Amino acid sequence: MAVPSNKFVHIDGIRTHYLDEGEGRPVLLLHSGEFGACAELSWEYTIPALAKHYRVIAPDWLGYGETDKVYDFGGGQARMMAHMRRFMEIMELEESDVVGNSMGGGLFSRHMATSPDTYRIRSLVLIGAGGFYPDNEHRRTMLNYDCTIEGMKGVLRALFSDPRWSEDPVYVQRRFEASTRPGAWEAIAAARFKNPTVPVREFFGRPDETPYHNITVPTLIVAGDDDKLRLPGWEQELAQQFRDVEVMLVSNTGHCPHIERPDVFNEGLLKFLAGLDNQSRRKVA
Repeated sequence: MAVPSNKFVHIDGIRTHYLDEGEGRPVLLLHSGEFGACAELSWEYTIPALAKHYRVIAPDWLGYGETDKVYDFGGGQARMMAHMRRFMEIMELEESDVVGNSMGGGLFSRHMATSPDTYRIRSLVLIGAGGFYPDNEHRRTMLNYDCTIEGMKGVLRALFSDPRWSEDPVYVQRRFEASTRPGAWEAIAAARFKNPTVPVREFFGRPDETPYHNITVPTLIVAGDDDKLRLPGWEQELAQQFRDVEVMLVSNTGHCPHIERPDVFNEGLLKFLAGLDNQSRRKVA
């Protein structure tokens, strides 16, 4: 498997790592937020297929992967999104197609829904992202990661349907090494630090009141039929809140269908993007 080009750019003083492969219309890939998450591990099966048709850019979020390890206790995820918005501006990706898994798609879609006039993207793809996230045993396993091999196996059991991912020592080791980079655990765990004087407002288990109806661009919601971190049918419930939406349910997969069944996911994603390309050509003609 070809390795995409590793590149760095300074975003307002933050050294930001991203993968860049292919040519043509840009597609921005936003990875998930579990311990050990990064662009390389999230999109290694997606980039080769997409790069045959598009320019694919996959950055590491603030605090993740090889991007600087920073956490803003005052701004929290708003700071992460501000950093990503600046990345899009500097890289001239504001009119790209955006594909986000879990935290990546959820964080982006929430900010887009609440500030729709500030985004000019062509389309949005949400993989296991958006809507209500239950607070269950699998989520707790992920949040309580203790930087051990066994702990990482628990994270992978929560993420995937097929147990082979958590039983593959090579894959487990890759995820473990990503999770134990200097500052990686601290940057991600910092989101859970709470001042004793501030009321606890846990994100998981709370109703999602995001005004998704404000998102008008074509949207594709991708769900795994064995997602342990979501409730059954969550994708259909979420789809009802969008104006222009398609749903793709991928069988025998969990929270990351693009990793467990890349053949099925890539085919569906390319079909979705090709439909948008055809619409654009008809408008030009």
